Amino acid sequence: MLTRAVVTETEVAYSKSGGDVLGRIDSLHLSTRQYARIVHKWVKLIGLDPSNYGTHTMRRTKASLIYRRTKNLRAVQLLLGHTKLESTVRYLGIEVDDALEIAEQTEV
Repeated sequence: MLTRAVVTETEVAYSKSGGDVLGRIDSLHLSTRQYARIVHKWVKLIGLDPSNYGTHTMRRTKASLIYRRTKNLRAVQLLLGHTKLESTVRYLGIEVDDALEIAEQTEV
């Protein structure tokens, strides 16, 4: 819900200045491409290089930050939608033995 509120606020603020951040959206669902365009526009709008801030890069960064802060591999697995813990371990680029030890210590 927070993301939707931020998107709405940004769209309202930007449209008041004559711009259109989101473009035409016919429903509350955003396609992958629409989301990528929004991210590209926002990154460009704040003066950063859009080639450094793709949607997948941000997904991976957020997952890595959550893992680093919590060491909760299972939570990251659920957030990413991975069915296998090994996929999450590979995705995060951590050592399998360390990950399994942490996972065994974590109650969900």
